[in-house]
Amino acid sequence: MRRLRVRVRGQVQGVGFRPFLYGLAHRLALTGWVLNDGDGVLAEVQGDALERFLTALAEEAPPLARIDAIETDAVPVQPGEAGFAILASQRGAVTTGIAPDAAVCPACLAELFNPKDRRYRYPFLNCTHCGPRFTITRALPYDRPQTAMAGFPLCPDCAAEYADPADRRFHAQPTACPACGPRLSHPIEEVLDALRGGRIVAIKGLGGFHLACDAFDAAAVERLRARKQRNGKPFALMVANTASADRFGAVGAAERALLEGVARPVVLLRRRDDAPTLPDAIAPGLAWLGMMLPYTPIHHLLFHEAAGRPDGTAWLERPQDLTLVMTSANPGGEPLAIGNAEARRRLDGIADLIVDHDRDILIRADDSVMRVVAGAPAFLRRGRGHAPASIRLPRSGPPVLAVGAHQKATVCLTRGNEAFLSQHIGDLDNAATLEFLEESVAHLRRILAVEPVAVAHDLHPDFQSTRFAESLGLPTLPMQHHHAHIAAVLAEQGEAGPPLGPTLGLALDGFGLGADGGSWGGEMLLVDGTGFTRLGHLAPLAQPGGDVAARQPWRMAAAALARMGRGAEIAERFAGCGPADGVRRMIEAGINAPPTSSCGRWFDAACGLLGVRAFSPGGAGFEGEAPMALESLVRHPTVLEGGWRIDGGVLDLTPLLESLLQINAREGAERFHGTLAAALVAWALPELAARGLDRVVLSGGCLMNAVLAEGLSAGFAARGVTALLPRRAPANDGGLSLGQAWIAVQSLLQEGPPPCASPFPPA
Repeated sequence: MRRLRVRVRGQVQGVGFRPFLYGLAHRLALTGWVLNDGDGVLAEVQGDALERFLTALAEEAPPLARIDAIETDAVPVQPGEAGFAILASQRGAVTTGIAPDAAVCPACLAELFNPKDRRYRYPFLNCTHCGPRFTITRALPYDRPQTAMAGFPLCPDCAAEYADPADRRFHAQPTACPACGPRLSHPIEEVLDALRGGRIVAIKGLGGFHLACDAFDAAAVERLRARKQRNGKPFALMVANTASADRFGAVGAAERALLEGVARPVVLLRRRDDAPTLPDAIAPGLAWLGMMLPYTPIHHLLFHEAAGRPDGTAWLERPQDLTLVMTSANPGGEPLAIGNAEARRRLDGIADLIVDHDRDILIRADDSVMRVVAGAPAFLRRGRGHAPASIRLPRSGPPVLAVGAHQKATVCLTRGNEAFLSQHIGDLDNAATLEFLEESVAHLRRILAVEPVAVAHDLHPDFQSTRFAESLGLPTLPMQHHHAHIAAVLAEQGEAGPPLGPTLGLALDGFGLGADGGSWGGEMLLVDGTGFTRLGHLAPLAQPGGDVAARQPWRMAAAALARMGRGAEIAERFAGCGPADGVRRMIEAGINAPPTSSCGRWFDAACGLLGVRAFSPGGAGFEGEAPMALESLVRHPTVLEGGWRIDGGVLDLTPLLESLLQINAREGAERFHGTLAAALVAWALPELAARGLDRVVLSGGCLMNAVLAEGLSAGFAARGVTALLPRRAPANDGGLSLGQAWIAVQSLLQEGPPPCASPFPPA
């Protein structure tokens, strides 16, 4: 007979861990107790089967759990102890985390569509293995009074389930039923009728409202695009199941795993040639469609209603016709709406019907967006279903806050060897998004109980994130943009550790302020902890008009022509683009045409020369629109021999661009992608060999392009070099705060915590 005190650390609250441990103890005839506290789950177990208990604890954990550590200590045996109990949670210093929101589990779906079940078609059913978590939690430990369900007392039936160790809702904090839980504002049949009638419907989800319409109704899609002022940015689609998604796009094993996983992200699928015809306004000119499956009971009920309310779940395996546009309800680039009154105010004139309910959303969380790159998942946007799951850092250090850059902002808060990357916040172009930035920082600090000792930010002094960092009264640590991109990938390596010693990285990006005050974006860096050396860069191109050139690819094409010595052709080639001759004079005089080494601007130049989204009225509708269209043209990348020059660490792609003048857009897109990847590999190999390195880090917004990322990965692999790609955070600026945080942690470990000038503002 022995007794052990067992500490379980990780994502172990809100995932049914205490009921699981309780059931395991009963199965093995062990006595003792278990509780939640600030460090995770704590238990004492006594009996003869402790080794079997510890093995099963690690191997049979609930599906939403992530165990980081199991620690045991021998404690005195308690003679005469009988039974096993779940004790009340203990308050104290918090070192655990909260689970992300999870899609409805199969067991709950079986209840949802069983006419004999008391939760039949109830829009808010959940259990210990599914449902809202992060977006309804105010603070830890994770107990019902600390969630948005605090105002819904359990009815006798739900209370009995909650207290019954044999029930799968034993200690399920958000549990509810039609008698005691939240209620939907409109019947499901009315919502479906509105969608089928061509109306735009705002539907309250887990992390905010969606705007939905029938994806096959071209007029409704166009109205939604116009009302939301979305320009050319693609819409995501929701379908009933993977069988339905497979009609539209190619679903391989990796895509299926993403679509059907508990996080339920939007997944990019390459369109099938024989796919059902969708309105052009869904994803104008793009070869990929963003698809997701239902993840709330409300979503499932819409498809159930459309299918004629069949009993059971067999219908979920068959293709269904209903296809919905499902896009974030965030007018004008602002954060998505989450409150009922807020939705009625902000979505007035956009939504024809607003479907809400009385369970509050406490923190916004947009849908995650993912794609499969080089055979593995990669984030385009990290949000619902993944935030705020921690990313294990290679080392522990003082707590720091990092606030990202200006576009696609996220924040990151560290605690020990964990980095908690926030959900997608957005571009910091308006007061509402800045307020969301502040909300996100306050919420992370509150649920993690962390007070940072310093704040890391981008080197650019005029970014709103920099100004926010400087307003906090904490010591500030400015980080060079592309150094942070590379560091974000190194931070992901976790316990495996980053490459020892200096690491070579290629940061292929749109814009970042360089250490020399210039515009960087195509950089070869040698990164060593908190420092870096710029070994090389892409040849500079003039950027006529400054930032406007990033949305008008013809301007970068004009800069490329000037670099070729063909500036005299600019006015004639781009005669329909307004101030073409003025742009020529701007480039030649070097006035308002700053040089940039940006890889993104070389993409824009290729688009402009090939006529791919080169002349969009008022410029491209969104950042990266033209390069996305260029990528969509590629089927089989090709390599132009002699398509680049390397001189003194500078990679010049001018020969490649000049060759594009004589070929069509598809051939040019395939040549540009294939040659760019080959050139980048050839550029990096001598530097790798000179230092005896066999790994290279790839990051930056251009790595969102799967053709480029896979070309680089394969090109380096063929030469015995492993390419590390971003996996736990987006390659673009959405992952920047993770890199900033990791550099800051290392800096503080070397130099010690800086003095704090004034206390951090209260959460």
